[in-house]
Amino acid sequence: MEEDLIIGRHVYGNLYNVNEERIFTDEEYARNLVIEAAKVANAKLLAIHSWKIEGEKGGISVLALVVESHIAIHSWTEYRYVTVDIYTCGKNADPWKAFNYILNALKPEDYIVHYADRSSRKR
Repeated sequence: MEEDLIIGRHVYGNLYNVNEERIFTDEEYARNLVIEAAKVANAKLLAIHSWKIEGEKGGISVLALVVESHIAIHSWTEYRYVTVDIYTCGKNADPWKAFNYILNALKPEDYIVHYADRSSRKR
């Protein structure tokens, strides 16, 4: 009988009515949030990129490539909404620590979080 081998762990969620205003307006804040989340998760940062879209319908996106995979956040000013996506491979990095760090920093009124094992079949 084949047994699943967990290759990676994927934590992703939606944050509603986010109270931390800087996630919508301050690109440096958003970048530092992701950098610190990577550190908390024990992930090794390779590169980070960010974009700020101006205006009421704008927001900020940050994508961090880590040795273990990635951390991404996207904010929408008009909706006070943020998505978080954290995928790590291996046993050393913990995506839950990164997610909880971001969650505590952004202080949403509500959120939904999902988790998926990214597995392969042992041979």
